[in-house]
Amino acid sequence: MARKARQRISYVLPLANSPGGHRLGVNGLAIDSEQSVLYSGGRDGVICSWNLDLDLNRSFADAPEEVPLDSTDDPPSDSTSNVTNASTFRAQVQAHTHWVNDIVLAQDSSALVSCSSDLTVKVWRPHAEDGHTPETIGLHSDYVKCLAAPNAQSDWVASGGLDRKIRLWDLNRGEELLQINVGDEGNDKGSIYALGLKGGILASGGPESVVRIWDPRTGKRITKFVGHTDNIRAILINRAGDTIMTASSDTTVKVWSVTGGRCLHTLSMHNDSVWSLYSDHPDLSVFYSSDRSGLVAKSDVRNTVDMDEGICVAVCQEHEGVSKVINCGRYIWTATSSSSINRWLDVDMETDRQILEWPRHQRASSTASRPRLPSSPQSASPPTANGDPKKQIPMGAILRLSNTSAFPATNVRDPDAVTVYSMRSLRKPSEVVIDSDVGVPVPVHSLPDESIEGQNGLIKHIMLNDRRRVLTLDTAGEVVMWDILKCIPVKSYGKCHLEDIEPTVNASESFANWCAVDTRTGRLACVLEENYCFDAETYADELDLEETIDFREDQRINHGKWVLRYLFSGLIDEEIRRDNIYRKSLMGNVEQRERFQRSNAPPSIQLPSPTASLRQDPSIRPGSPITPRAINGYNYPPMTPGMTIGVATPGLASPAQSTSLDGHLLPTAEEEPEGDRTSSSYSQSRSSGDYFSSGPTSPPQPPFLGGSLDKPPQSPSSPSDADKENHSKEGGSLFGKKFRVSFGGKKLGRSPSVETKQPVVVDEKAEDSDESKSLEAKVDLAQDNLLGVIEKIRQGYSAQIQDNPGQGVVTSITPSMPNETPVLKPPPNTTVIIQEDRPDSGGVADLYRGTVGSLHEDADLLERVAPTWLGDLLLLSQVPFKETAKVSFVLQPWGDLLPSIANSEGNSRLNANRMLRSKKILVYVAERIEAQPEKPDPNALKPEEYLELYCQNQVVPPTMTLATLRAHVWKSGTDVLLYYKSNGKKKIPGEKTPEQVLEERARAAADEEEGD
Repeated sequence: MARKARQRISYVLPLANSPGGHRLGVNGLAIDSEQSVLYSGGRDGVICSWNLDLDLNRSFADAPEEVPLDSTDDPPSDSTSNVTNASTFRAQVQAHTHWVNDIVLAQDSSALVSCSSDLTVKVWRPHAEDGHTPETIGLHSDYVKCLAAPNAQSDWVASGGLDRKIRLWDLNRGEELLQINVGDEGNDKGSIYALGLKGGILASGGPESVVRIWDPRTGKRITKFVGHTDNIRAILINRAGDTIMTASSDTTVKVWSVTGGRCLHTLSMHNDSVWSLYSDHPDLSVFYSSDRSGLVAKSDVRNTVDMDEGICVAVCQEHEGVSKVINCGRYIWTATSSSSINRWLDVDMETDRQILEWPRHQRASSTASRPRLPSSPQSASPPTANGDPKKQIPMGAILRLSNTSAFPATNVRDPDAVTVYSMRSLRKPSEVVIDSDVGVPVPVHSLPDESIEGQNGLIKHIMLNDRRRVLTLDTAGEVVMWDILKCIPVKSYGKCHLEDIEPTVNASESFANWCAVDTRTGRLACVLEENYCFDAETYADELDLEETIDFREDQRINHGKWVLRYLFSGLIDEEIRRDNIYRKSLMGNVEQRERFQRSNAPPSIQLPSPTASLRQDPSIRPGSPITPRAINGYNYPPMTPGMTIGVATPGLASPAQSTSLDGHLLPTAEEEPEGDRTSSSYSQSRSSGDYFSSGPTSPPQPPFLGGSLDKPPQSPSSPSDADKENHSKEGGSLFGKKFRVSFGGKKLGRSPSVETKQPVVVDEKAEDSDESKSLEAKVDLAQDNLLGVIEKIRQGYSAQIQDNPGQGVVTSITPSMPNETPVLKPPPNTTVIIQEDRPDSGGVADLYRGTVGSLHEDADLLERVAPTWLGDLLLLSQVPFKETAKVSFVLQPWGDLLPSIANSEGNSRLNANRMLRSKKILVYVAERIEAQPEKPDPNALKPEEYLELYCQNQVVPPTMTLATLRAHVWKSGTDVLLYYKSNGKKKIPGEKTPEQVLEERARAAADEEEGD
């Protein structure tokens, strides 16, 4: 059976005072005109809905009054002063864990389909009673960039992504209907950035600049169009399915004939990459386009013989590129990299047709220009309505639709042609405005009609050295410090540079990387994976806790275990409640069975011995190859090799292996590559031991509660008998008895303060039938999630009843206590996500999403999707076994003033847990250089009080760990060189003065010369 995919736990810290709205840029827009609801999908993974309170079915022809247009020479007016219908927040849902790239309405606008860079396609039913959480209907193997639906009533949609695949999804059944592999065309740039679906055809485009037409019923390619020179970003198809419009990063919009198989027109009204197209006209005669510079243009080619004769108007200008533009009624909405959504008044090009035709007729001299009306104006005065001059679109806002368009001309302008007429009055000739730069369009609207304001999101972060605090920068420029264990903001530094704050708050510490942090959705998210989330620890005496807890000396708290314990505290309480109910029902069943037992039933049944049963079986003869069978109900253990399941006892490494491995220094987490964290590990302390490891063991059974400093030999040779004898003598000292000091040691197991599960070697049984395969699959599935842990606990209850009949069943659920994981109170709205790797799709998929306050309500689902390692941690306080990373160092006396700790071969190279404090090294030194009393004096000075440790001529603080010492003092990956010396507070036997050392050196030099 294939190994289950790796799972990870993520939690997202809530932002303070989080109102509705996006926190990062908006990528997708969709409108339900019947309900007057606007939907938006953002880069924060959120989908929002907004009540517009507008009559969106009302067109310009139905408007009783006209809205004046902004004029280039009028002072900017407050467009919001006339707004009577303000948009209000309706609802939002955190649909995705990455950017939402597109959204589309379907099923009579009751279903909103979204696609994301988290590889998923989801459907959200905002009007349903249980529509709080979007449902995943499919996955791609790379970012999903675009969606398309035939219409708002459709029951299926199409999605395209960077995996070069187009997938069609059934919204009712939530399954894939059809898959089109664009990569089969033999192109390396087949990523899908744009889709169009209407008129019975499906069109796709991407970086290869080719438009492909597909049959959505069969998935076969109909034809393809080549003509663009850059990425295709948007596609529209008319209702009949015979005309396609495409927008490209090559700054052009092309119109293609499906029946003719060629390009009909190339429109060049934009000077930058065209990112979006929109049209609700059945023939695409009126359409909107937007580009990277923020320009939004409206084009009208109705009642023209040639599209080049159409009119194109610059409606508005955004400050950032417009990734999406939509129109409904008399309004336009634009989405940009800002978290706000702007609403603009549309331009009534149907009413202003005569006004647009009048200057064009005065300017046009080419025979290719044809009037749009049966007769052209004969006078040189502007048209009027009821005796008053009508409103007019500024000539500076008119864009040249294509290079072959005769209107407007590119280089010739006269004062009459650029005069801007208002509705109320005609300006004097002296007030005529002439555009000096004809290449810069002047949009009709300078201000939006309304802005739906977004919120501030996080865009940058720095993890501090303690691996507990994170600095973040949001879109408003504010810097905030977060505690990712407590899941709360700690301090705000106001608007400043993140790099200026970091040096002032970062300490010289070194901790293993235990979580990955990102802000890609505008919030701070922490990702925990099994292979490294238990690597970092903090000494309990360094924590700032609200409650006073009696910790053991030098006790360490594991970061991953600590935060997971209280993120899932609600689930633990629910499982404890269910466990109590189960044990009560189990005892009730036992009592009921006892009542129905025979009163004269024998207490026991004598079974024949195995050897006797074998002798009685005539089919078994000495030397027979037949496997013995059970007789009289007696079950024999399997005797066929390879069919047993048992715990493998870790073997001790050979002397050659031990010495060769000791020659290599284990890297710390800081020296490892970011992606390879499997070699990093952690350890904690118990009251019965400390941080030193014993000789070569892997992993201990039972869990080892002691420790030692491992001292590898300098040469890769087998230990001599003298070494073994020396080792036994050293182990007899007080320090050696306590910490099991061992020269030539190799690895040390995981910290004793964290229970570890021992690895189990399984010899899998060969499957003999489909039934056995199915049963084994079910067993494996049950053992690979939280439910498997619960079943294992319940099997233990059955064993308790069999071993101790008549007694109560003691619970086996033992979550960590506050003295091991001090109480944390994460906010109830902290988001918790369980994800699973999808190697076949190249990404991860969400299995569960909830909040800290609602986990207990989802216990049934969590039992099925939570990984086994999480269940062992929460219910049994066990973490996966992992070897501890060590730091190698050389320990020598300062100036030879104190006795050496080197062995008989002069080897003073040691290694120890990377989290070992320097004061423990001084304890080790004190054990070696002076005799320890049989009855220690409780008032005696501690080794760190009369001994000092030096590195790089710096005094090492007693609480500094080896990892910090190597990272911030030694600053090298080689063996750390440490010196110990006395500070004079205590007389040490064998201590020498500098003069004595000099005399000894001189005497030794003289003896050496005499010997030569």
